[in-house]
Amino acid sequence: MSAFTTPVTRWLVTPADESAHHSGGHRVGRADLDELREAADDARRWDSKYGGGNWKANSVTACLQERAAPLLQGSFSDRVGRELFSVTGELSRLAGWTAFDMGEHNTAQRHFIQALRLARADGDVQLGCYVLTTMAMQALLRGFAGEAVDMAQGAFARAKGEAVPRVLAFTKLIEARAHAREGNAKAASGALAASESLLEQARDNSGDEPTWIDFYHHARLSADAAEIFRDLKNPKAALAWNQQAAAMPPGAFTRSVGMRLAIVGTAHLQARDLDHGLALGHRSVDILTRVQSSRALDYVREFNVALTPWRRDPTVRDFIQRTRKELSMAA
Repeated sequence: MSAFTTPVTRWLVTPADESAHHSGGHRVGRADLDELREAADDARRWDSKYGGGNWKANSVTACLQERAAPLLQGSFSDRVGRELFSVTGELSRLAGWTAFDMGEHNTAQRHFIQALRLARADGDVQLGCYVLTTMAMQALLRGFAGEAVDMAQGAFARAKGEAVPRVLAFTKLIEARAHAREGNAKAASGALAASESLLEQARDNSGDEPTWIDFYHHARLSADAAEIFRDLKNPKAALAWNQQAAAMPPGAFTRSVGMRLAIVGTAHLQARDLDHGLALGHRSVDILTRVQSSRALDYVREFNVALTPWRRDPTVRDFIQRTRKELSMAA
């Protein structure tokens, strides 16, 4: 993750350029900014529903190259320029996220670095915090939990006092997930409690929040807490948190529902409940066959590893064979 070192340090030390004014070709106006925001909103919806490999979610990269990049060379005032940098930064973060979701990590890193640079140009500390938290999540899921903790803590420290509580809460959530991957139950529980406390504060600040953080609420915290305690090999706590997580409509969040079923199924397996766990595993596969996401498949792989004690059971062998056939997963 060394590619992140310089851009992260620059954002932490000097988070804003002096001016966003630029003189060039096309005069950038409100209609241009609205078009880019609409493209970002569309990409978020399609990514959640069908995964980063979906053509609609992937179209964000084309939007960056064909629409946003030329606008950055246009003429705009400081105010319009900062808005342009901000929305282009969010498009870059989304492009990085969709690449990350498909396992294209080098491409994802390039987009995340660009997003952080644009957030710095805009002086948008909240977006920079969110981008750096997303970068921490990539590090975490690639197996660099220690680096993820450092990035999440750095994002929180820099944005504290400037970002709204919901943005800071999400940063603490990812820190908690990273601690859990390291097996540090005390630190994970502390960061999770901090995230929950910040979400409570966010109830009174929703009118001032950026739209890109509206997905993070208590139901999402509860769902991620189930994963945190699954990673800590505490199935009782994982299943208790899952009970607090409101059901998400599969039509809107297909990938998230499929992954959550695999996580909860794994917790049941940790609790030695094969029948319940396997039923959830099958439901996860039912959903994820409609999703293009290598990240989602990692959750099924983790579920399959948890099936190891029952490998000789015919129902388990049938499930493993199903994942090979329908999800093209290796043995």
